Amino acid sequence: MSTLPATFRALRVQQDDQGTHAEFQTLPLSALPAGDVVVAVSHSSLNYKDGLAVLGHPGVLKAHPMTPGIDLAGTVLEDRSGRWAPGAPVLLTGWGIGERQDGGYAELARVCPDWLVALPPGTTPHWAMSVGTAGFTAMLAVLALEAAGLKSGQGEVLVTGAAGGVGSTAVALLAAAGHEVVASTGRPEEAAYLHDLGAARVIGREEVSGLTRPLEKERWAGVVDTVGGATLAGAYASTRTHGSVAVCGLAGGHDLRTTVFPLILRGVNLLGVDSVTCPAERREAAWARLARDLPAARLAPITQTRGLSEVPTLAPEILAGRVRGRTVIDVRR
Repeated sequence: MSTLPATFRALRVQQDDQGTHAEFQTLPLSALPAGDVVVAVSHSSLNYKDGLAVLGHPGVLKAHPMTPGIDLAGTVLEDRSGRWAPGAPVLLTGWGIGERQDGGYAELARVCPDWLVALPPGTTPHWAMSVGTAGFTAMLAVLALEAAGLKSGQGEVLVTGAAGGVGSTAVALLAAAGHEVVASTGRPEEAAYLHDLGAARVIGREEVSGLTRPLEKERWAGVVDTVGGATLAGAYASTRTHGSVAVCGLAGGHDLRTTVFPLILRGVNLLGVDSVTCPAERREAAWARLARDLPAARLAPITQTRGLSEVPTLAPEILAGRVRGRTVIDVRR
């Protein structure tokens, strides 16, 4: 069994007389939560939810103090369950870390062994976090569309919120699978970036959110929706007969004002995508496919690497929509 360090550095969000705020702390090993596996965290990532947590938005963190970071990757130091060998390279997304339990913005994490996934052969922790929850969610959405019958050559596939972390990865994955991808975004300045990812066309988000009739002209063979609200309603109403919509985000709102007509008159499938409690077998399949279709070289143009010390200044940037693609956080910096 490995010797564990006596202390570790973490970014903690706490509540006190000054309100809710984040600060760096050096903590004793006893500060780690319950769990059988201790992981030496080398990398995490920056997601929209992380930005909310770091800036103290209510409802994100379920307790205080808390270490944010909904993703982590590193190596196993010890596992009292015996499932993981010391030195095993692992990754973790979902399961409430960084929300209900201390997450990846720390040098150490203690977690349940069933939450971990082995790094795919030939990959690194940096690659895993350049994918992160965003890329994993995008892969689950693509797999859901394929399971519902989507094949290349069937027509246009729409990705909404395409310049964000989930959206940009979905564009790249769908293009790699041979689909004709239409990227919808509210940031027209990102058109060249989206074309480089593989989008055949880039459209403004109003072209989708402005579709308000119960049934619109049939266009999409499939949809990956990261936005929700009026955008999801418009995409759903314009999906072709027996097409599918994979729903995996709510950047534009959590409501869905629509009708059952696409379901019962066109046989459109609404597919829910849950990346938090996704079963282990599906997780492993998704990560294996990601390793095949999104190698590090392909992710490099949409990825930046920043240090953990920079997270407090990056948080407002991602909430303001000024962060494109993926941000890997090097926890050691």
